[in-house]
Amino acid sequence: MKRIRSEKGAALIEAAVTVPIILLISVGIFEFGRAYQTQQVLTNAAREGARLAVIEGSTDAQVRSRVNAYLSGGGLKSLADGQIAITRTTAVTASSTGSTVEILYPFEFMVLNPVVKLIAPKDTKTGAPITMKAATMMRNE
Repeated sequence: MKRIRSEKGAALIEAAVTVPIILLISVGIFEFGRAYQTQQVLTNAAREGARLAVIEGSTDAQVRSRVNAYLSGGGLKSLADGQIAITRTTAVTASSTGSTVEILYPFEFMVLNPVVKLIAPKDTKTGAPITMKAATMMRNE
């Protein structure tokens, strides 16, 4: 006598294994795309701040305001003064002077951080926001 086996449950098991993997890959693609977009906005905000910083007579408050305005326009939250560093270098020759604007932005993954916290709940650094950095230096006018 032959035994007849039903394979109805095999498709369900295969789906239960592959669907979470496909979802994790899809969410990862979206999350890292959002991180890349955030880095681009930070880079452009640093450039805007540096453009203003090289103009004679501009203040640090004006530069920070310009950077925060660009961040807000890019859909990011405004930053505190300590997260936007402005350095103005002066020297004897005009060609060696410059202004640097550096931005430190705390970026948090929306979906991946909570998933990581579920996997490793006792680790305090796991799932914490990462700090993105953008810096631009331009020669003073």
